[in-house]
Amino acid sequence: MVNDVPLATPGEADWLASQRQWADGWRPVALVALPLAYLIYVVISVTENSRGADQVAGYAILAAFAACWLAAPLLITPHTSGRAFWAYFGILLALSLAELPFARAAGFVAFVFLTMLSVGRLGRRSIPLVAAFSVAALVVPTVIPSWHVSLGASFNDVTPVAIPVIAIVTFAILQVLRGNQALAEARAELARLAAENERMRIARDLHDLLGHSLTTITVKAGLARRLGPADPAQALGQIAEVEELCRRALADVRSAVSGYRDVTLAGELAHGRELLRASGIAAELPTATDIVDPAHQELFGWAVREGLTNVVRHARASCCTVRLSRSAVEIVDDGTGEPAPEGAVPPGNGLSGLRERASVAGGRVDAGPLQAGGWQLRVTLDPEGVR
Repeated sequence: MVNDVPLATPGEADWLASQRQWADGWRPVALVALPLAYLIYVVISVTENSRGADQVAGYAILAAFAACWLAAPLLITPHTSGRAFWAYFGILLALSLAELPFARAAGFVAFVFLTMLSVGRLGRRSIPLVAAFSVAALVVPTVIPSWHVSLGASFNDVTPVAIPVIAIVTFAILQVLRGNQALAEARAELARLAAENERMRIARDLHDLLGHSLTTITVKAGLARRLGPADPAQALGQIAEVEELCRRALADVRSAVSGYRDVTLAGELAHGRELLRASGIAAELPTATDIVDPAHQELFGWAVREGLTNVVRHARASCCTVRLSRSAVEIVDDGTGEPAPEGAVPPGNGLSGLRERASVAGGRVDAGPLQAGGWQLRVTLDPEGVR
């Protein structure tokens, strides 16, 4: 989990792929084609109730209806214009009505298809159409005496009931499919955001880790250069510390990329004390961190790291003080500041990352010059969220 956004597991990825498969390709067409099997009742009725050219006409109209029906998946999507839908619906309705003289009562089976189409496109707004189809399937066969003895009359007993039932089932199925599709899209978006957040986290951590480490290395290397002519032994000691810092920086980078780096307040205070000493800045740092809740020590550690790194880089200070309380950490220096050297990382990247961390913990970051001179960086947590 990255920034509380779950990444898709392999099982979830398979589920997402399956949802997309059901929404794309041949599967929607296959699902729409399956109900065409019920047109066998219409074929039987045309065979029984029509002869010669009438029978051929009945079969041809039914074939045209089936062919047009296969385009239904394209017409129930929101991307299809209303004009195109109603034109297509009108064609199917006309073919259904044209089939009735040849198939008689069984021809109302086509109204079941019209019901599925209207529910798929209109949802609850299709209720008047569904009611009209049911009434027509119930009333028309009873008022035409010649239809009473047809094979379709027995099937017609079911059709008026089948139409509303099919409408309800279609509505329910489409709701589930659309819900699953929306969920699949949401999960895909969450996975994309999680990956983006992870990239941002790595960039932020690398800036914080390398900015601090490289600043310390630069200071110690400069000190070794100055000590070289007068005190080679101490200069070699500084070079050894630079080597150790390089190894530690490499380990920190690997840990950050792996997501397992460990920043502690006590560790940052210890490293900061050494950094300030090497820079010739008097340090007034707390020796104990027990006052800070363990849940916030990592955040305060990042604040100390960012604050002390900026003091060494930019402040031109002679003294730096770190103050701790249960709900705040404050880094104050007496420097005057100086422009960032050419080619340096633009200021503000570290503070932006620190603000992101503080925001997650429900706190805020204040940074700026003091009236009496110097600079202050303060991270404050909501007292109600601090035990």
